[in-house]
Amino acid sequence: MSRNVWILSLVSLFTDMASEMLYPVMPVYLKSIGFSIVFIGILEGVAEAVAGLSKGYFGHWSDTSGRRLPFVQIGYGLSALSKPMMAVLAHPLWVFFARTTDRLGKGIRTGARDALLSDEATPATKGRIFGFHRSLDTLGAVIGPLLALLFLHMYPGSYRTLFLLAFLPGLLAIVCTVLVREKRRSEPTTSAKPRFRDFLQYWQRSPASYRPLVSALLLFALFNSSDVLLLLKIKEAGCSDSMVIGIYIFYNLVYAVFAYPIGILADRIGMKRVFTGGLLLFALVYAGMAFAQTTYAFIGLFFLYGIYAAATEGVAKAWISNICAKKDTATAIGTYTAFQSVAALLASSLAGGIWYWKGSGATFLLSAGMAVVVAIFVTRFLKREKTV
Repeated sequence: MSRNVWILSLVSLFTDMASEMLYPVMPVYLKSIGFSIVFIGILEGVAEAVAGLSKGYFGHWSDTSGRRLPFVQIGYGLSALSKPMMAVLAHPLWVFFARTTDRLGKGIRTGARDALLSDEATPATKGRIFGFHRSLDTLGAVIGPLLALLFLHMYPGSYRTLFLLAFLPGLLAIVCTVLVREKRRSEPTTSAKPRFRDFLQYWQRSPASYRPLVSALLLFALFNSSDVLLLLKIKEAGCSDSMVIGIYIFYNLVYAVFAYPIGILADRIGMKRVFTGGLLLFALVYAGMAFAQTTYAFIGLFFLYGIYAAATEGVAKAWISNICAKKDTATAIGTYTAFQSVAALLASSLAGGIWYWKGSGATFLLSAGMAVVVAIFVTRFLKREKTV
């Protein structure tokens, strides 16, 4: 693990810690300042759409400018500043602006950061590099909610203070970005600002192996709805709020523990095999969620769900970075994550509709079935990674 990998992983840990400190209380806080359930849904939908579409644009800009670090620093800086912004003025429009600022920061940094990580690895070590980063990133999703629950236990209802406290780990993330050292790039750079639609053209000029891989990933994303639905299923079965949050923290802990070793495994046996295994685990979990009723069943399923996440999220980015040209890494990953965000928004809308009309069981069984379909497609039609 190089210096940059460690620093970027710590930056993600601190940033995710800040974001996840607010995850358990965000809906309650928004409702307390006048947001209805409908407006909360609109807020999250618009915020995620901004993050998704900006990932492709700023990833492409990073490639054409030949720079990575400025995008990383600006992106993490905006996300950190958005936390205290939500506490300064409790007005719906201001909160809407602050939340969108947070997601815009994510969009600015994602492609450039992943390109920096890719630069620190060889094709034989991409899995472990991205796996290590995901591990520390997700560890922040364990520490953050625990700190929030502890604080609210001591100071019930102090939501604004919590938003201010969430700035501290965000500030640590900003400081850490100063320590990142960007490698000098030999290819020519340009200061011209790209047009928004330019990154979409990468689909036509991308390597032949990029399009079928990303198509498979996006098909899966169309039926991979928000994790909130899984938590709602637990709540529907009669579990308490503390149990729901506890299981969510447990899932993130499993994800954090397994991401690095599974990344190493992907380097040894191939990204394709590990990713396919992750899809089958997803199918098993979602099929199980359709019928699960007991707390022990949910704990077991979320344990498997954590392993699924470890076997797919970082592995997918590592796989993409191995099949694209080095100079296009941020564009390739940014384009994928942009389309993935749009697909995720559609997936949650589709899943919500099916849940309303046919019940939660139909929602989870459909997602499980489509995961199996995508796993078959990946197995039969995508080339296996060459291992070293």
